[in-house]
Amino acid sequence: MNKLLGMFLLLMVASLLAIADDEVPDTSSVMSNDRLATLVHRLDEEAQGRPGFWLMQIDEYEVYVATDERAGRMRAMVPILPSAEVEPNVLERLMQANFDSALDARYSFAKDTLWAVFIHPLRDLSDELFFSGVAQTVNLAATYGTTYSSGALVFNGGDSAEQQRSYYQDIVDRANAI
Repeated sequence: MNKLLGMFLLLMVASLLAIADDEVPDTSSVMSNDRLATLVHRLDEEAQGRPGFWLMQIDEYEVYVATDERAGRMRAMVPILPSAEVEPNVLERLMQANFDSALDARYSFAKDTLWAVFIHPLRDLSDELFFSGVAQTVNLAATYGTTYSSGALVFNGGDSAEQQRSYYQDIVDRANAI
């Protein structure tokens, strides 16, 4: 567990250093719908869809991935429950989670549904960041009603930390298995 956390922190520091150095992205590895289709099928060989919109299953969670190449945007989304079922006192907790424990994914409302969503510029999206974003999004859905955490980093202790890390690591392991 400590090795995994150490590797994740090392990747985060390397990413921050790359941003600080203002590195120009290698355009040969710019994310596209074709590349994203490959990544989606790494996570779920039976994923369905077409360029720009896919549906995959990760455990009991439906994960939608949508892109707009013209606008240069990508979204990975997991529906959690109808918005009418969200208790009013939970709204503040969702906003708190968006501030400190959701990290790169966020809770969001659209189309009368509460979603866990990871949104990123398509062009700058790396394979690793896509896998991490999907993992965080699934974790937000899985921890709704309990810890409200993406699982990438857990800042406080508790019994749920290992389960959050397990969801996160399972998705990363699926991606790395191919």
